[in-house]
Amino acid sequence: MIKVIKPGLLTTVQDLGRYGSQKYGVIVSGAMDQLSHRIANLLVGNEENEPTLEITLIGPVIEFTETALISLAGGNLSPKINGCAIDLWRPILVSKGSILSFGPCKTGCRAYLAVAGSFQVTTVMDSASTYLRAGIGGFKGRALKAGDVLSMERMSSNSKRIIQRLSTELGERDYIEATWKIDPMISSCNMGKQPIRVIEGRQYHWFTEESKQTFLQEEFMVTSQSDRMGYRLKGDPLTLATEEEMVSEAVSNGSIQVPAEGNPIVLLADRQTTGGYPKIAQIATVDLPIIAQAKPGDKLQFKLISLKDSQLIYLEREEQIKQLKIGISLLHR
Repeated sequence: MIKVIKPGLLTTVQDLGRYGSQKYGVIVSGAMDQLSHRIANLLVGNEENEPTLEITLIGPVIEFTETALISLAGGNLSPKINGCAIDLWRPILVSKGSILSFGPCKTGCRAYLAVAGSFQVTTVMDSASTYLRAGIGGFKGRALKAGDVLSMERMSSNSKRIIQRLSTELGERDYIEATWKIDPMISSCNMGKQPIRVIEGRQYHWFTEESKQTFLQEEFMVTSQSDRMGYRLKGDPLTLATEEEMVSEAVSNGSIQVPAEGNPIVLLADRQTTGGYPKIAQIATVDLPIIAQAKPGDKLQFKLISLKDSQLIYLEREEQIKQLKIGISLLHR
């Protein structure tokens, strides 16, 4: 079990989302940075969709009331065990009674804490994801608070093998880190210096040529009016070539809408199911983790690619994850 001593700015239980109910108006939710969420789970022997803790900007203080195998992936929020800095992107066996805390945000803005066996929470519509506005999923449908205690599910055979190997070196230490780690270049935080790849939105052709050029050549700043539902961006306003009537239609993770005042809105994990603003672009699925790690004040630039290229890049990323999963399994046979 783990006990929350301090909750941090926003710490919630998330998995890969609540799919299949958007036709009823139920949003998807799920981890903002799904790449980091998946890798954190794989590092401790969990299935990729198991619940993790999504930690935003200011991390919590957590006590481990029993020995636990953990991993951290995503943004570097300066994690520490009993005051000693620990690494991301590798399994860590933590002794009973140890305290996990966080410091300054160095890169990104969201870290994902996975625990072997995952967190024991009630699922709603087949998902453990927390949707704060509706108060469903996760731990009591809310962000974690001081005093909350979370239990773990039964561990997989992979998790047990990782623990067995690390236990031989733990001894009287507070923790022991695996000698290997994931190449941090796969991290969404390290990909953040490149333009975010997009494909044309359904209403891309509605915009003036000047606005299309502005969208692809100028930077846009993430404003403080941004959250898990979406990011409001600030830059040179985008305008339509002609006024068009539009009926609300389905939106997806990464849809970039442009309301009347011309500043784009990027829809994200807690997005609504439909939208009535013209969509200039759609972020390529493979780059969604990059924007998930952007924080207010960060500047974004976009690069247009074809749908085919977007699909090929996505397949390459999925092959990387597949090879990673196999590699971790072979390491602990």
